[in-house]
Amino acid sequence: MTDFHERMMRRALSLARRGIGRTSPNPAVGCVIVRGGAVIGEGWHRKAGTPHAEVHALRQAGEGARGADVYVTLEPCSHHGKTPPCADALVAAGVARVFVGMVDPNPRVCGQGIGRLEAAGIEVVSGILEADCRRINEPFIKHVSTGMPFVTLKSAMTMEGKTATGSGDSRWITNEKSRRYVHKLRAGADAVMVGIGTVLADDPQLTARIPGGRDPLRVVVDSNLRTPATARMLTQQSDAATLIATVSRDEKRMAGLRSAGAEILHCANRGGRVDLRHLLKRLGARGVQAVLIEGGSELAGEALRAGVIDKFLFFYAPKLLGGKEGYGLFGGPSVGRMTEAFRLRTDTVRRFGGDIMVEAYPEEACLPGS
Repeated sequence: MTDFHERMMRRALSLARRGIGRTSPNPAVGCVIVRGGAVIGEGWHRKAGTPHAEVHALRQAGEGARGADVYVTLEPCSHHGKTPPCADALVAAGVARVFVGMVDPNPRVCGQGIGRLEAAGIEVVSGILEADCRRINEPFIKHVSTGMPFVTLKSAMTMEGKTATGSGDSRWITNEKSRRYVHKLRAGADAVMVGIGTVLADDPQLTARIPGGRDPLRVVVDSNLRTPATARMLTQQSDAATLIATVSRDEKRMAGLRSAGAEILHCANRGGRVDLRHLLKRLGARGVQAVLIEGGSELAGEALRAGVIDKFLFFYAPKLLGGKEGYGLFGGPSVGRMTEAFRLRTDTVRRFGGDIMVEAYPEEACLPGS
């Protein structure tokens, strides 16, 4: 029977993934209702402020929900927000059992939804495929627990770890399949972040160019306000805004960028540069849960040394530049000894045609000197 429960939860997870990037500040949630071994209702949370996954599934199941089993990736909510509590809807529908992937870390829920179900005589089983359920909501879990965004660093490299040739050419290192996946990552993020060096060198659009893709907030870390007012991210057609994080107070440059449509965000000064922790705290305060760092090397190096990266996505292309020229992933000073290296835990390895993607997380206490 355990295999059946896990199979139904995997189905709920597949539904939840459809909402990734569209539900913030809410989590992505999927729900499946089963009666007599057959699925009679399905749903997922599609957008913040709209009905939750359980409500969609209950509507599809109708009267068949009475006495049925419910599989939901996250504990049903127990409080009134923009929508009524899902725990109450399940009680009113008369379901028999609820299988929960993970307890909601939100202090407003955290066990209360399960308690409400159990108080109504509904059997609750929690922890089914919990690790998978936590994975799809990593940004929500971190943000609701700490107020800070979940930061993913993505980079495309040759097999020897070079991100560009000695002349600065980086188009294209990876293949079309990898690049298409990166656009999917952008669509699933609340914000995509680059340094001013990337803006000046590549003039990127930072949009999600996939069918139905949602453009994320574009964040440029530009300590001295060198972003041109003619940059493509300011002149293109996009529903998303462009935010420039800086420590500069140059009124003329600020006025020019604002007139071009940019928002200027002044951050704490750390050694003449934007303090990344302060920037991320400001982004978290405005509801940004997931940040995707895409470049360049100075920003990546600062983020690594500041210890703000939660996940690494390395795309390796079957190419070699050869020689010592070329740019590496991280700018700035490196550690002096191998024992001081930043240590990672490899989690997943995937192939995109000939390219290889390595997904890794920082090990505990991986910062030098910690």
